[in-house]
Amino acid sequence: MKKSVTVVILIVIFLAFGGAMFYLYQKNEEDPIVYETEKPSIQTIIKKTVATGSILPLEEVLIKPNISGVIEEIFVEGGDFVKSGDLLAKIKVVPNLNALNDAKNSIDEAKIALDDQRRNFDRQSSLFNKGVISKVDLERAQVSYDQAKQSYSAANKRYDIVKTGTTKGYSNSANTLIRATVTGMVLEVPVEVGNQVIQSNNFNEGTTIAAIADVDKMIFEGKVDESEVGKIKEDLPLEITVGALENITFDAVLDYIAPKGNEENGAIQFEIKGTLKKQDSVFIRAGLSANASIILDRADGVLAIKEALVQFDSETKKPFLEIATGDQQFERRDIELGISDGIYVEVKSGLDKEDEIKVWNEVSPDEFGG
Repeated sequence: MKKSVTVVILIVIFLAFGGAMFYLYQKNEEDPIVYETEKPSIQTIIKKTVATGSILPLEEVLIKPNISGVIEEIFVEGGDFVKSGDLLAKIKVVPNLNALNDAKNSIDEAKIALDDQRRNFDRQSSLFNKGVISKVDLERAQVSYDQAKQSYSAANKRYDIVKTGTTKGYSNSANTLIRATVTGMVLEVPVEVGNQVIQSNNFNEGTTIAAIADVDKMIFEGKVDESEVGKIKEDLPLEITVGALENITFDAVLDYIAPKGNEENGAIQFEIKGTLKKQDSVFIRAGLSANASIILDRADGVLAIKEALVQFDSETKKPFLEIATGDQQFERRDIELGISDGIYVEVKSGLDKEDEIKVWNEVSPDEFGG
């Protein structure tokens, strides 16, 4: 029995020893580590941040009525170019019954006063002809009679205005005729014939009949995160790309950065605006979504490397590279970095154009070309 246990133990020891030897043999047979190298290149590096937003007119004017009623006619549509004073729409007045009744009562009262002054004037004229009263008394009666006629005429015009929105002699300035107050393009007409509209006054902003803007003066309006707002300042250049216009970039200048941010989806956003330098050959529609690349810094024609090649000292945190000195032999070299765009980084000193830089990722000889 003891002999059998001894044999089993020896067999186990032999197998373990054989496995260990086989493992060491396999390790010795593995291919050595091979590192690729890359050379620096001349690059134009642009450091920028991106803001999302849309293209809007610099000034957009909303045309609103001065009288309530129903749209009777519309003379323009979106895309039409209009001049200041051009007719946009016509409103049919729906009179207020109380106001209409008051205006009708005013006519009746003015008619009564007019008849009374007419009788008085006729009486004074008869007395003057008989030499009973002086000419001064007659002229006073004449003035009262003329004033009564004027009041009666005004009461009738007031009634017409309440009922129809206009009156004889005021057709060009009638409240029922909605005209453009500025020159530009009609962006939209949000009402249709038959829609009821409300007048603009101190208590109500009124119904918008049309929106007009100068489409030659457009701006980018967007938002940047609080983490980026500290990096930007006014007068920085912008590069605007519009999703609907492929392969076209518009230059702009950052004009405005909001002094106060607003919370949106748990993050603080700051509004920015930039004036576009419009290209005459391209028509930009208002409201198009766009992205603005804010140029923070720029370096043209500088020696640069991929940022992934840079290593940092664990103690000093200073950057360095491993430069090839022979076949798979490298030496450390400290460098000074400049600006980075996230892919390439400028190397200000410590590197020559012909240096070969060690790539961190190791490859097998087959992948390397062996």
